[in-house]
Order: sequence, then C-alpha cells, then structure tokens
Amino acid sequence: MSLQQAPQSRVFVELVPWADRGQENNVVSGGESLPGLRRPLASAQTQTATREVHVSGTADVSASPDRAQVAVLVSSTKAAAAEAKKSVCRRLDYITQSLRQQGLQAENVTVTKDFRRVENAYHMEAEVCITFTEFGKMQNICNFLIEKLDSSVVISQPQFYHTPGSVENLRRKACLVAVENAWRKAQEVCNLVGQTLGKPLLIKEEETKEWEGQIDDLQSSRLSSSLTVQQKIKSATIHAASKVFITFEVKGKEKKRKNL
Repeated sequence: MSLQQAPQSRVFVELVPWADRGQENNVVSGGESLPGLRRPLASAQTQTATREVHVSGTADVSASPDRAQVAVLVSSTKAAAAEAKKSVCRRLDYITQSLRQQGLQAENVTVTKDFRRVENAYHMEAEVCITFTEFGKMQNICNFLIEKLDSSVVISQPQFYHTPGSVENLRRKACLVAVENAWRKAQEVCNLVGQTLGKPLLIKEEETKEWEGQIDDLQSSRLSSSLTVQQKIKSATIHAASKVFITFEVKGKEKKRKNL
C-alpha cells in the first residue's frame, strides 16, 4: 500500500520592524509563530556609526611683566616755608626735565606734593611715580638720578606688574596651545592607523591654573629688597596652564582615482 504524498503548503511571514520591540515573535498564516525575523534597518539606521578619537591636550605658557613702577621721593625741612618749597621744587624740576629728555611721556609720570608744618619748621615732600615699559631705560634713568641727586632724594625699588590685557591674552594663549597640541596628537594617531582625521565634534577646557613666579624657586623666600632686577622679573612672571579634551571624527583613507 503506497503512502499518499502530503500536499505542499505555503508559509507567509510578516516581518516586524526593528523599532517595534513589543512583538517578540512573527506571526505565520496558521496562527503559529516563528523565531523573530527582523526587517532590515532603514537607510539612516544602516549607516555606520561615527568613528571617533578622543584626545586630551595640555599647555603651559608664561609671560614676563610688561610694566614697572618706580617712585622718586624728594623732601626738605626748613625753618622758612619758602625755603622748603624752593629746595623741593628745584630738584623736582630737574627730575621731570630729565625724564622728558629720556623720552618718557607725560601720561607715564605722576607728581604729588605734600606740605606740612613739623614742630618749628616746614616740611615739604614731592613724590614722582614713573611707569616704565622698557626696563633697560628704567635702569639707566634710575642710575642717572642716583648719580646726579643728593641723598635727600630716595628712589624706590622697581615694582613689576602685568596689565589686565596681558593676563587675559596669556589665558587665551594657554587654551589655544592646548587645543593645538591635542589636534597634533589626534593627527598622529590617525596617520599611524591609516585613517584621516575629520572635524572636531567636541572641544572642552577641563582645567585651568595660574600662578606667579616659580613654585619651587628658593629665591621666593628671600626679602624682596635683596633680589636683583632679573630675579624680580622672574618672581613677577605669570604662568598659565590649560588642559582640554577634544573628540574628533575619524574618516577612512580616501582612495585616489586612476585616470583612464
């Protein structure tokens, strides 16, 4: 007795979209189910995820002070008021004239005068505050005044400082150099693995730091009056450090087309 051949049957499958995660199985025509067959991803989803390289960069920059201020103090005590004024004004005129001859602008020279009575005498003081942008000229002028004027004229030690604009420029420079160092690092990494560095996707400054002078400088513990001019400049030098984190896109090497 021969067996009857089973009739052929067709199976219809419904593909569940990938985004529809609520349906665990796919329904077939007989009410049965088959293991999940997924619909291919949409064109936007089938694109390869962006490849990235994450790098950090640091920078440490410094700037010497760009200004120095010196105070010249002239004083005289006389029994007569006119004599005290005459003594101070004579030397004061000599100082201001010498400054003009050295090319100092009037806006960089400030003169204040104080006149008072001390017991049975009259005392007059005049202070000349001079702002220098050229430190070599400052030393020459100070040496000249010390040589030409008597001991009643007192010249202070130079005080070095930074203008607000120079400090802000230093902060900006530290960040830019750190970004450049990070970019160079990412460029070298991509070259090493045969890829092309793309555009930056994220730039973040993670840390900034500023300090004045050398942290481990032994001279910092010495009295300011005992420091030389160069040591004073070094002590007033400002340092700025920056650390950045950058994410770059990574592209494959472009193939060169051969000309037919």
